[in-house]
Amino acid sequence: MAIDLKAVEQLATDQSSLKAAAGLAKPANWSGVGGSPDGALIWGECAGSGANPYRVMADLRDLGNKCTCPSRKFPCKHVLGLLWLNAESIVPFAPADTPAWVSDWLGRRRGTSAAKPASAGAPTVDKDLRAARALEPEAPEDPKDAARREAQAAKRNEDTERAILDALDALEQWIGDQLRLGLSSFIDDATARCRRIAARLVDGKAAALASRIDELPSRLLALAAGDRPRGAVVELGKLVLLARAFRATPRDAEIRRAVATSETRETVLADPQSPRVNGHWEVLAEQVQTRRDGLVSQTTWLLNLAASGPRFAMLLDFFPASAGRRGSVFTSGERFRGELVFYPSQQPLRALLVRRDAADETLVSEWPAPGHTLSDALTRPLLAEPWMIELPLLLPQGRIARDDSGAAWWRAADGTATLPVAGSAEGLLTGTELTRTAAIWSGNRLTILAAQSPWGRIDGHD
Repeated sequence: MAIDLKAVEQLATDQSSLKAAAGLAKPANWSGVGGSPDGALIWGECAGSGANPYRVMADLRDLGNKCTCPSRKFPCKHVLGLLWLNAESIVPFAPADTPAWVSDWLGRRRGTSAAKPASAGAPTVDKDLRAARALEPEAPEDPKDAARREAQAAKRNEDTERAILDALDALEQWIGDQLRLGLSSFIDDATARCRRIAARLVDGKAAALASRIDELPSRLLALAAGDRPRGAVVELGKLVLLARAFRATPRDAEIRRAVATSETRETVLADPQSPRVNGHWEVLAEQVQTRRDGLVSQTTWLLNLAASGPRFAMLLDFFPASAGRRGSVFTSGERFRGELVFYPSQQPLRALLVRRDAADETLVSEWPAPGHTLSDALTRPLLAEPWMIELPLLLPQGRIARDDSGAAWWRAADGTATLPVAGSAEGLLTGTELTRTAAIWSGNRLTILAAQSPWGRIDGHD
């Protein structure tokens, strides 16, 4: 079963969608492309602006389609791009078993979900495939305009850096005030106080640092009452270290990312210093959190199944809370072969997924050995990035038990280490022998992502 480009043209809501689809109809933008044996269903994953690719699927029998992107156009440019790939046979749609995410969509489809061309009675804009394919001619640039633009960019960067430095001065003065007034009063009024200084940091172009401070009260309240003064000292101390690191190296991309804002996807992909890792990965867990600034952070943790390279990868996306819950493009425990591009860092962790394919069926199911002693794993990353909030760990053999108060603790099998566990840690995790455990260390608690036992994999929420 096949379609032609005329059908793609008719489906497009406007010329801009058609033009965008033409730009996406290139093999480099897609991974995991496949189709059902009868050719009726096609699917693929398209690289987007976020860390995770968008999952795109279509039924060629009635041109029903679905994409996980947040576009309000139906169909979106990614669907049109997938159909374009199929219409011109730009990539092979190899027959394969239908992925679970496509089957789920088919099960939820209604009879009215098929895509339909715009109504004949509705006002339409002319759409032209040839115009969509055409490359826009680049007008020669006036050297004076280029020099003027570079000067303006340099001036903006200088103004931004000065604004950030002024905001950091205000932050350090604020920290000194909190210590002078006493930690007890700070903890009692942390939400209001943090919100005020966070607003000052936003005005000073230090948006990432503002978000971190806005979430500080919730991190303190997650601690036991007796641990909160110590936790406040640690949190405030890390803020001072980060502020002084920015003053020392304001152009450092890693420090700027923690204070101001992250690079765009395009900047990371184009940076020759961005590490690229091609290998097998396992999805450990997904964490979804609504932030105080109205955004939802969607964090997907991956484990590198190879013995070398970064042990963990963190895929991080943000979207407005008003948009509602977004479906995940991953399933906990799934494995895939893919290429990740990491943000430049002394300890690469945050990454972008640029390609994903099916995992090698011969891949060994066991997770790799931790590689470092637990002491090194807990301390070495902090020497390079002492303001770090969360540290992913791969723990050796151990188990989770409870003390007399009911608190949960992870204990190493050799008795050399004991670490407190966040939450109740109920279910299969408690008492089971864990051969490997993937967790996040926040400086005072472990959050279990997933674990392996002699009987199989256990999710952190099981």
